[in-house]
Amino acid sequence: MSVGIVTLTAYSLVWPVLVAVVMTIIGRSFFKEWKEAHDEGISLV
Repeated sequence: MSVGIVTLTAYSLVWPVLVAVVMTIIGRSFFKEWKEAHDEGISLV
């Protein structure tokens, strides 16, 4: 295998991991804010 193929494969496999990490952070933050708003009786919308 050439270095180019390995680099392109690693690059294409990193994107789903980065997206999953970012979506997890956004999701956790959203649910934290939603729970706080729910506990205080405030609507998020």
